[in-house]
Amino acid sequence: MPRGCSIKQNVTISLDRQTIRKAKIVAARRETSISGLLAQQLEILVGEEEAYERAERQAVELLDKGFHLGGAAPACREELHER
Repeated sequence: MPRGCSIKQNVTISLDRQTIRKAKIVAARRETSISGLLAQQLEILVGEEEAYERAERQAVELLDKGFHLGGAAPACREELHER
């Protein structure tokens, strides 16, 4: 299947009547449907979650790799106690 091409699947949800009424108004203002609103918001949510997971993996990789903060190699015990 070519990239960007996806098979759509229906999902059923239950909402209270007041939420549906308000969602219809929001959808009409945005010139879309309730289904379109939900699809867009879910795509945003999934994208944000994927971005967070990617950033978390990168941060863990950096921590595992470690950081060189400068400075010289640690002195041996004898050098530290010389006076």
